Amino acid sequence: MEWVVVVSVLVMIILSLLRVNVIIAIIAASITAGLMAGLGVVESIEMMVAGMGGQANTALSYILLGAFAVAISYTGITTILVNFLIRVLTGKKTMLMLAIAGVASLSQNAVPVHIAFVPILIPPLLKLFDQMRVDRRGVATALTFGLKAPYVMIPAGFGLLFHNTIVDGMEQNGAAPITVGETALAMLIPGLGMVFGLLIAIFITYRKDRDAIEGAGGAGSTLIEPEVEKVTFNIKHFLTLVAIVAALIVQIITDNLIAGALTGLVLMFAFIVVPFKNGEKIVTEGISMMGMIAFVMLVAAGFGNVLTETGAVAALVEASSGFLGDNKAVIAFILLFVGLLITMGIGSSFGTIPIIAALYVPICMAAGFSPLATATLVGTAGALGDAGSPASDSTLGTTAGLNADGKHHHIWDTVVPTFIHFNIPLFIFGWIAALIL
Repeated sequence: MEWVVVVSVLVMIILSLLRVNVIIAIIAASITAGLMAGLGVVESIEMMVAGMGGQANTALSYILLGAFAVAISYTGITTILVNFLIRVLTGKKTMLMLAIAGVASLSQNAVPVHIAFVPILIPPLLKLFDQMRVDRRGVATALTFGLKAPYVMIPAGFGLLFHNTIVDGMEQNGAAPITVGETALAMLIPGLGMVFGLLIAIFITYRKDRDAIEGAGGAGSTLIEPEVEKVTFNIKHFLTLVAIVAALIVQIITDNLIAGALTGLVLMFAFIVVPFKNGEKIVTEGISMMGMIAFVMLVAAGFGNVLTETGAVAALVEASSGFLGDNKAVIAFILLFVGLLITMGIGSSFGTIPIIAALYVPICMAAGFSPLATATLVGTAGALGDAGSPASDSTLGTTAGLNADGKHHHIWDTVVPTFIHFNIPLFIFGWIAALIL
C-alpha cells in the first residue's frame, strides 16, 4: 500500500512529461491508485468524483475571479500598467523579469486575486518578450515565485490563510500552541530558498536569448490583445480601482473569495464601468480563461481523495517512519520527501497541509522537534511540489498567460523550470531550518 502514492504520482508525472493532457494524466493516476489499493476501475472513478467537491469552492472562486479580471481588462486599466512596463523596461530583460515577479507578489497579500491577473497582464507583453528574445521559462519562474513565495513567508491575504492552516493543523493534532507570527518565522528560511531559486533563474539559468517556439504549447488563448493602445487614466479607471478595493475588503471581512469576486463584478456593472449588455460576454470569457484551471483543481482534489480514502498516504508515512530511527536529519529529510510526493499529486499546498499535519505532528513530537521546527516541516512539506506540480494552480495560471499565443508548453516551459528552481531550494532550506530552529 505504501507504494500507491509513489507509483500513481509517477504515472501522472510521466504522462504529463509525454505531453498527455494534465486532466487525463490525473485521471489515469487516480485509477492507478485505486487499482493498486484493491478497487475496481469504476470504484476508483466514483471515489475520485466524490472527492472533486473538495475544491468546488476554489473552482467557482477562480471562475468568478476570471470574470472580474476580464471586466477589469475591459476598462483598459491594465493597458496603463503594460504601457508603463514597456516604456520603462524595454531592452532590460533582467529588470523585466524582476518587475513581473514583484507585480505577481502583490496578488497574494496586497491585492489577493491570486492567478486571475496572469491571463490579463501577460498576453499583451508576449510581443515584447519575443522582440527582446526573453526566455519565457524565466518569466514562468518569476510569475510562479510571485504566486507562491509571498504567501509562504507573509501571513497576510492568502498568506494568512496558509499560516492559519498550519496553526490549526498543528493544534488539532496535539502540538503545543503556536502563533501565526511564529509560523511566519518558521517559514522565513524556506521562503528565502525560493528567493535564492528566483535569482539563480533570472541571473544565470535563463539570462540568455531564446526564441519562443511556434506551436510549442498547442492552441493559444483567444484573449490575447494584438496591440497595446495608448490609454490615459480616467473616471472609469478610478471606479475600477474602487471596485477592486471593495472586492478586497469584502474578501477580508468574509474570508470568502466568491463573495469578494461577486462584489467586484456587481460594482463594475453598477458603476457602468462595464456595460450591462456585455455581462454575458464577460462571464463567458472569464470561464474560458479560468475554466480549465478550475476543472484541473477539481480533478486533482478527486485524486487526493483517492489517495487519502484508500489509506495510501497514511501507509506511506507509516512505512517511512518505520525506518526513521532517532536521527533528526534523516527524519526531516524523509518527511520532506514524502511531502514532495504528496503535494505533487494533489497540486495544492493549502489542501495538503491538513493531511500532512495529522501525519507529521506525532512523528515530530516523538522525535523531539521544537514547535517551530515542526511548523517548518509541515509548512515546507505542504509547499513542496506545488510550484512544480502539473496540477498546481500556480503553474496552470502561469501557463494560461504565457501560452496565449501557443508558444509555451505547460510541462517543459513552466513545470520543469519551477520544480528545479523552487522545489530543490525549498527542500534544502526547509531541511536546514528544521534542524536549527
